[in-house]
Amino acid sequence: MQLQDDKARAFRKLHERDGAFIIPNPWDVGSARIVAALGFEALATTSAGFAFSRGKLDNTVGREEMLGHIRELVEATPLPVSADLENGFGHDPQTVAETISMSIDCGLAGGSVEDSTQDSSAPIYPRELATARIRAAVEAIRAAPTDFVLTARCENYLVGKPDLGDTIARLQAYQDAGADVLYAPGLTSRDDIAAVVSSVDRPVNVVMGLQGAKLNLADLAEIGVKRVSVGSALARAALGALIRAVNEMRERGSFEFAGDSVAYADISVLLSR
Repeated sequence: MQLQDDKARAFRKLHERDGAFIIPNPWDVGSARIVAALGFEALATTSAGFAFSRGKLDNTVGREEMLGHIRELVEATPLPVSADLENGFGHDPQTVAETISMSIDCGLAGGSVEDSTQDSSAPIYPRELATARIRAAVEAIRAAPTDFVLTARCENYLVGKPDLGDTIARLQAYQDAGADVLYAPGLTSRDDIAAVVSSVDRPVNVVMGLQGAKLNLADLAEIGVKRVSVGSALARAALGALIRAVNEMRERGSFEFAGDSVAYADISVLLSR
């Protein structure tokens, strides 16, 4: 438990130092160990990347299966891990609190809870309920024996509701409810990201690797962003290479894709670290 608390506090300190840091999102144990061996300081899970690895669509993995995956990633490296906990795997605040407590039991240093209902007819929770869900998560963290960095997500831009004013108002409400980090995935313009950063007093996470997002780490640090994740982009990049290779074999009967592959020995060295 002390080791877990140390990792959580180290993760919190990453958000307090100058500049911005990248938190990559591996999708399984192998990719987690490779990313860690390449020198990053913390890892984040990706619900979509893990779902794809299981042959499933995003948001179709149940809580027990997801927590099992999270535990595997926590145990795969010595790095702090922050988990994509989707919408807390339930609508009511009590379920969100239970998910947070169970996640802490998995050894996590942090995790995110989003305000998406996963219902296309009403994709975002009413603000009052969404805030109550974050408040319940905070209460569960305060009752836990270790530190835990809670990220509150506003999903407006991912569900086709690009309302910057509502997004900022929601993030401010989540901040007041006790969230440690704020996150509105789908923002791509410098002006919109800067507006969010200047409207809150907590560290802001921005996701890169989405179409239309062209800013680099230095750009984001200059704006005031503290943390940069990549969501399912690493998993999609790997799957993209797989699809291109398979199409080459099927359509051309050739194997030129192997020229771009990583050497067997290089992967073995990374996994041995």
